[in-house]
Amino acid sequence: MAPLLFLLLAALALSPTFDAAAGGFYDQARVTQLSWRPRAFLYSGFLSHAECDHLVKLAKGRLQKSMVADNDSGKSVMSQVRTSSGTFLNKHEDEIISGIEKRVAAWTFLPEENAESIQVLHYEVGQKYDAHFDYFHDKNNQKLGGHRVATVLMYLTDVKKGGETVFPNAEGRHLQHKDETWSECARSGLAVKPRKGDALLFFSLHINATTDPSSLHGSCPVIEGEKWSATKWIHVRSFDNPPIVRMDVRCSDDNELCSKWAAVGECYRNPKYMIGTKDTLGFCRKSCGICDA
Repeated sequence: MAPLLFLLLAALALSPTFDAAAGGFYDQARVTQLSWRPRAFLYSGFLSHAECDHLVKLAKGRLQKSMVADNDSGKSVMSQVRTSSGTFLNKHEDEIISGIEKRVAAWTFLPEENAESIQVLHYEVGQKYDAHFDYFHDKNNQKLGGHRVATVLMYLTDVKKGGETVFPNAEGRHLQHKDETWSECARSGLAVKPRKGDALLFFSLHINATTDPSSLHGSCPVIEGEKWSATKWIHVRSFDNPPIVRMDVRCSDDNELCSKWAAVGECYRNPKYMIGTKDTLGFCRKSCGICDA
């Protein structure tokens, strides 16, 4: 994705947008820019309370222990880093989910096919998700859609105390005023209180498509009440229709600059050249991690 496009996405996230499925123009006054490092925006009332209740109802009875991606293998493993429970809802599972998915795509200006299914999460008292990145450290997860470029986190319930989303590395984190209603965890960075219907959009990559360390974020422990949320992760390229690459040939780089190009995000901005298509092999498949060396 080109740097100028990233700038455009950040600007458009604050702009009123017409989407018939979402009920007309978005109200720019309900979108607040929270930070530029990382790029983060809060939409007040993104979901109706009825939509929130519907997602919670669908998820109940389907919850399982939340997993994390192993940094080396990319496999999903259990960890005390993340103690919530959750479940994925199928894309277009019903009309309400389809409408939310269209609304997310319209607000972020990123295609629906680049996004994973909605994941609904449930946090009980004491449960949390320690600070982590939404982009990947392993090559295996990057093969399907590339890095996660953006996250839309929708709050489905109010939380009496705790449960804030916190960005420990955010620029200006010390400037945010916090009174006694904030948890101690939330005081460690720029924080957002979970409010039913609100949605938080933040980007995990810089505008040049490299990973952004300031996007480090976590879910603070719930102190009182319970927390329900719904996450939509969006990748730099299609998650539903990844490129089909021939794997029956030796993996190699055909240009000595491949590793440098890959490091600055060319695998995602220029996949046809770097990775290839189902008919033509790319020139930097090794550096892009698309096949085994």
